Amino acid sequence: MRIAQIAPLSEAVPPKFYGGTERVVSWITEELVRQGHEVTLFASGDSETSAKLAACTPEGLRLLGYRDHTASHLAMLHQVHRRAHEFDILHFHIDLLQYPMFEDLNHKCITTMHGRLDVPDFMPVYRTFTGMPLVSISDNQRLPMPPTSNWLATIHHGLPAENCPYYPEAKGGYLAFLGRISPEKRPDRAIEMAIRSGTPLKIAAKVDKADQDYWDEVIEPMIHHPLVEYIGEINEEQKKDFLGNALALAFPIDWPEPFGLVMIEAMSAGTPVIAFRNGSVPEVIKDGVGGVLCDNMDDAVAAVAKVKTMSRAGVRRHFESAFTAECMVKKYVAAYEDLLARGADVIKLPKSGFKPQYGEVNGSARPAIPVAAMPA
Repeated sequence: MRIAQIAPLSEAVPPKFYGGTERVVSWITEELVRQGHEVTLFASGDSETSAKLAACTPEGLRLLGYRDHTASHLAMLHQVHRRAHEFDILHFHIDLLQYPMFEDLNHKCITTMHGRLDVPDFMPVYRTFTGMPLVSISDNQRLPMPPTSNWLATIHHGLPAENCPYYPEAKGGYLAFLGRISPEKRPDRAIEMAIRSGTPLKIAAKVDKADQDYWDEVIEPMIHHPLVEYIGEINEEQKKDFLGNALALAFPIDWPEPFGLVMIEAMSAGTPVIAFRNGSVPEVIKDGVGGVLCDNMDDAVAAVAKVKTMSRAGVRRHFESAFTAECMVKKYVAAYEDLLARGADVIKLPKSGFKPQYGEVNGSARPAIPVAAMPA
């Protein structure tokens, strides 16, 4: 198949630092090429790929200092639309800007929804453009969306099996917290788990400007306990040892996580995950096999003893059974084939689920129902 992968322009593909979506786009692209497909990657010019690269900006926009990325994405979409006849499939990873421009090409378009979908600001687009075929990264992610959404499949993320190699033994014997310091990630819970269970905790995480107050007021005062070590940001190479030598990954989230890449990175290394039962977690972690699912802090503390008896080889097998890049891309290819088999029938789906925000009285518009009050 001739496939276009359309990536966000915020970061390179793969990202030089953090960037979950761009990392997944890279894994999809490289595996598609490995499987023999003809792939063009629309991305920033500093991206590295074995596919054909259509450079849409010189570098990732964040590193260039751009604050608003909308204009650059619109310019990229214009280029993709102009070249659409060259491809069998147009696979978007940029949220929703493409919906109106590609409404006439729904029969060959797929959009993977990478983020949380419970943001009211975006609902007018989701309600209006109901023909775009969508892929969710977990079943739970779909819950806030309108019933008219055109779901094609749920495809869990997968990563190359060699990215986080298997560690048969947790030589470090610590709990690991990896990612970002933020209220919804709940590093405070990870610290409490460590202290109450008497287990060392290492925190490898960045602090965004938006979360600086949370760090200053809540987390920084907690990290001075002798069992807690704050490392800061780490790179991809450091991540292998950090996860592989851990007794378990602490994933005590308090929000509807759409997927959570760090869970499958840990399982790839053979490291079980102690996770709170939110968002996608029950779909990713098989309780007692890939880790331990928790409903409260008492569960989480008790889980520290449980993971010590778990088979790390079993954790790795659970990863290999469902969360490799090969598994992921086989499902995407099946979704592409399903879409192409439907052909023009996709175009016949309702194009507009729009509910007017303004009524008319004597030919002039007046406010009707506030958007926030409109039924889903």
